[in-house]
Amino acid sequence: MTRVYTPAPIALFAYNRPQHLRRTVEALAANALAPESKLFVFLDGPKNDGDKAISADIRAYVASIGAFQSVSLVEQEKNIGLAASIIGGVSRMLETYESVIVMEDDIVTSPFFLRYMNDAINIYRDDEAVACIHGFVYEMKGLPETFFLRGADCWGWATWQRAWRAFESDGNRLLREIEDRGLQHEFDLDGTVHYTQMLREQIEGRNDSWAIRWHASAFLKGMLTLHPGRSLVRNIGLDGSGTHCHNVPAHLLVDAKSRSVNVARLPLKENLQARNRIVSFLRRQSRSRDCAAGVFSRAIRRLRSVFFLK
Repeated sequence: MTRVYTPAPIALFAYNRPQHLRRTVEALAANALAPESKLFVFLDGPKNDGDKAISADIRAYVASIGAFQSVSLVEQEKNIGLAASIIGGVSRMLETYESVIVMEDDIVTSPFFLRYMNDAINIYRDDEAVACIHGFVYEMKGLPETFFLRGADCWGWATWQRAWRAFESDGNRLLREIEDRGLQHEFDLDGTVHYTQMLREQIEGRNDSWAIRWHASAFLKGMLTLHPGRSLVRNIGLDGSGTHCHNVPAHLLVDAKSRSVNVARLPLKENLQARNRIVSFLRRQSRSRDCAAGVFSRAIRRLRSVFFLK
């Protein structure tokens, strides 16, 4: 398609992993739209004296980044945690900009990621039914070039001012509505993902996930997320360095594809065929022959849940 838009700004959330951050930035810089994109790095504050030295290293690195139209650093004096950092940072960006691309410091992107995100942001900017553009998808066959699923997502994503207004931070309200409307099975992707449980655990203080609340907020509004048919991101935080990512089997990690994804306007409805394929894929993984001792099955659940334990 012919591009007639200004690329959306990028909000990149970081904490204490300078090497991951460097890889994430270098991958973004390899995108053709990087020189036209504004990069905002949101650095959470240190938890202890050891973190202060790491924060200083990150500040120095951010000051050296030169591949983007501009680079800005937004620092917290104290540690506020990932959920507060992302909720506050996205809200702050959308006070100034109509849309934003949201990254964390462990999401390595394809060279075609920014083109895909910006094309989709532009095409669907005025469609109230669309909440989110997402860069990740499971490694599986039979998916279309792009497709819609109900809800929102969190591994390399974008949204607009109009859609972010739907975000509900009160997990109790979200869970109550899901239960009152009898939507648990559908919300849990036909029982293949424990999203209702994750939301309940967020309410109980057992996790501090912003992402499960974002997903539930969009899901309850009947809003959609556009997904690519092949992944344009890879999560390098599944190496155990992240707060919520441990013991994820390496053969389940998905590479960011070095082939572009064509974004064309789709009907504004969930692609039930794609949804059913994903449900079947997750069920097949859970029935893998390696499940004899239950180890693989638990690993699959960890991989699925890590999306929303953010």
